[in-house]
Amino acid sequence: MIKIYHNPRCKKSREGLQYLKEKSVEFEVIDYISSPLAVEELKEILLKMNKKPAELVRKQEEYYKKELKGRNFTDEEWLRILVENPRLIRRPVIVGKYKAVIGQPVENIEKVIG
Repeated sequence: MIKIYHNPRCKKSREGLQYLKEKSVEFEVIDYISSPLAVEELKEILLKMNKKPAELVRKQEEYYKKELKGRNFTDEEWLRILVENPRLIRRPVIVGKYKAVIGQPVENIEKVIG
C-alpha cells in the first residue's frame, strides 16, 4: 500500500494528499510530525528514493538556517537530525513498495502510483 508522510499544516503536503485522493489510490496517511519516523524507517525511505539524508532537508526552515547551515554532517548525523527534527523533512513523501518520491511537484507522485 502507498504511504504518504504528511504534515497537515503544509500546503504542499495537502496538495499531495489531494492528488492521491483524486487518483483513487488506496493509501495510508502518516503524520510524521506527531509520530516521528525511526532512523531505520527513514533509511528505508531514502533507499527507495536513491537519495542521501541531506537531500531531504528543508533549507528554508528557521532551525536549519540558525543551527545547521554551513556545517558538515555525516549521513548518520543527518539521519539523527531529521528524526529529531521532523519539520526539516521535505514533504510530502510518497512511499510505494519499491519506490519513494518527494511529492513536489505533485506529478512526481506518478512515479510511485503510475
